[in-house]
Amino acid sequence: MESIHGHNVLNMMLESGEQYTMESLEAAIQSRFGAQARFHTCSADNMSASELVAFLQQKGKFIPLEAGFNTAASKICRH
Repeated sequence: MESIHGHNVLNMMLESGEQYTMESLEAAIQSRFGAQARFHTCSADNMSASELVAFLQQKGKFIPLEAGFNTAASKICRH
């Protein structure tokens, strides 16, 4: 199975314009990429959707909003 870069998830969040919770983001990731999908970033690999969400939160990739969070283009590295 091919690994999906975390940038794809952040871009999905931007395109949707939605506010997420940890649970709703994990569900959206599984809906878009599949329940068995694996993810990687520039510094980690072989993560499940829930592991990726926790990783992105820990890395400060989310912007808190009134009813959850989203992200911004400035939070996505471009290398």
